[in-house]
Amino acid sequence: MKRILLEEKTHKELNYITLRFDKDPILVEIVKTNFSDLKWSSTMACWYIFEKNYYLADLFLVFRGIAYLDYSRLSKEFKEKNRLVKMEEKRVLAAESLAKIAKFERYLLSKRYSENTIKTYREAIITFILFYHKKPLTELTNADVISFNNDYILEKKLSSSYQNQLINALKLFAHVVEGNRLEPEFFHRPRPEKKLPNVLSKEEVKRILYSSRNRKHRSMLSLIYACGLRRSELLNLKPADIHTERNLLLIKQSKGKKDRIVPISDLLIGQLREYYKEYRPKIWLFEGQVVGEKYSEKSIQNVLKQALIRERILKPVTLHWLRHSYATHLLESGTDLRYIQELLGHSSSRTTEIYTHVSNDSLRKITSPFDTL
Repeated sequence: MKRILLEEKTHKELNYITLRFDKDPILVEIVKTNFSDLKWSSTMACWYIFEKNYYLADLFLVFRGIAYLDYSRLSKEFKEKNRLVKMEEKRVLAAESLAKIAKFERYLLSKRYSENTIKTYREAIITFILFYHKKPLTELTNADVISFNNDYILEKKLSSSYQNQLINALKLFAHVVEGNRLEPEFFHRPRPEKKLPNVLSKEEVKRILYSSRNRKHRSMLSLIYACGLRRSELLNLKPADIHTERNLLLIKQSKGKKDRIVPISDLLIGQLREYYKEYRPKIWLFEGQVVGEKYSEKSIQNVLKQALIRERILKPVTLHWLRHSYATHLLESGTDLRYIQELLGHSSSRTTEIYTHVSNDSLRKITSPFDTL
């Protein structure tokens, strides 16, 4: 059984408790779902909660049969004080549900689903099961799926893409895990949304890319825009993936487990050389503070956020906007749509065709009837 170590800490006259355990996705999901007051500390590399929001009995209730709570380092006074606290009713994942979730995860691993897909599907299933925590998993039906959509997804104003992910996860779960009454063929999917990609002007992109004096930050943002990369693609790059003699960037096992190559300019190669001389990454092209570890997703998001603040750009720009802008600017410069599809790694040309709807070059050719009155 997995072990969770509890310890008392004090910081700025505030008492709090830390929870330390080996990285485990199911334990993390249980923590997030059952304890809204628990926070993650990157500095201490553990979860923590202030003592005033903490009930020892709650932890024993939630992790009963799942993990061993080692409270040997808690003071006698603390344990005595918490012994009398009344247990609050908590939503708990039953051992049977945990076993079926584990089986589902093993199936996804055996089918070589991507790490992100496995994480998304697992979390969707856990959220669905916990929503009906008082009802056995074997008694959940299609009606419960519809109720979950109305009472959870719509109530929380979650996106239709999340609803689709849930349906995808439940369909697989119902197929893989026996002993349930779910009938995937009757699941309701949301009507597809037709949203246009968000695109920045070239001037806005230039301001964002050159707003920072930090060579690593500037190189990361420049590479996303210059090669139309997804965030995960950038963070998974290694120095050897840059073929300077051919001016090509090799992107390995991206979305859909596909490799692809994209051109990279001499200007950007020169910028990356200067970055490499300064930082000397060991494994990944962009590493965090710990040598040999990838730069984190949250950190690269913060890099963009700080650039927007410095440039006083008020639009809710995300890293993916740079990829959209890359594709749109290519289209406006006359690049054939088929090549753009290859560069972006799209499986279907329909996905790429959406950029024709936001290309200024195409729109500028249209004359409004107002102008001919």
